[in-house]
Amino acid sequence: MDYVKLGSTGLDVSRICLGAMSFGLPGPGHHDWYLDEAASRPLIRRALEAGVNFFDTANVYSGGTSEEILGRALAEYADRADFVLATKVNHRMRPGPNGAGLSRKAVMTEIDDSLRRLGTDYVDLYQIHSWDPTTPIEVTMEALHDIVKAGKALHIGASTMWAWQFAKAQHTADLGNWTRFSTMQNHYNLLYREEEREMLPLCADQDVAVIPWSPLARGRLTRDWDATTARSETDMWGNLYQETDRVIVERVAEVAEKRSVPRAQVALAWLLSNPTVTAPIVGATKIGHLDDAVAAVYLHLDDAEIALLEEPYQPHTVGRYLPEPRR
Repeated sequence: MDYVKLGSTGLDVSRICLGAMSFGLPGPGHHDWYLDEAASRPLIRRALEAGVNFFDTANVYSGGTSEEILGRALAEYADRADFVLATKVNHRMRPGPNGAGLSRKAVMTEIDDSLRRLGTDYVDLYQIHSWDPTTPIEVTMEALHDIVKAGKALHIGASTMWAWQFAKAQHTADLGNWTRFSTMQNHYNLLYREEEREMLPLCADQDVAVIPWSPLARGRLTRDWDATTARSETDMWGNLYQETDRVIVERVAEVAEKRSVPRAQVALAWLLSNPTVTAPIVGATKIGHLDDAVAAVYLHLDDAEIALLEEPYQPHTVGRYLPEPRR
């Protein structure tokens, strides 16, 4: 496995991050494609054996059981000093007031709950899952800073927001002499490249690590355009892509056939060829998914192949999954 610095943190992380959204037990928010603990543990073990040391989850994934499954497996299979653990906060965890969002009360409650579920004293990276339009960013940034100062998180990160919001958060941290965000977990893949307009240049300028979610476009880049899966039929993010993406999927298949490798490897290799990308977050429900992700680290596309994959791209509606700004 190759390793790279996580932005300006000094942490060494694998070029692949294993995402734990697909791990969970039956309950609120559970999907049929989720893996229970017995099915999840071999994937976590295989990741560690392959040199993956970077793991990402969230409090909201399967009502918190993703954190529980990941935490128990990592505690059994590895020493705490040997892996980098990330989780997220913002989305609703309980009904009623203060059961979601990025208020000081919510953030302080959720970090303790996540640490308990993960079975650890600290996380390496604590991320806001998206922008909270109902809470002043000053409140959130100070609360996150206090979590870092308390040793409950070593670094903080952000995910899924407009570039102006991310810039505002960083500026707010500077004004308050608070901890800055070290990472951006954004939506970026061959079928959705709008982040190249502002977010990626901003991260490159600020030495912020980019750890994209959905690097395979919910699996669209791994199969024929008209093929469906159990996940694609139920995933709320399935409408992020458009008919003009079909030709890109076909070109991924073309390059994969010439290379005699699975399509997933080509799509991930393209992402890894971007020097701004630190480590794509790969979800896996089969050992083969994980093996393809690891193999992609060593698949180097040439300039002609990259141009072939990029040329058909058409602009998408920007940020239709993002919350509206606070008014």
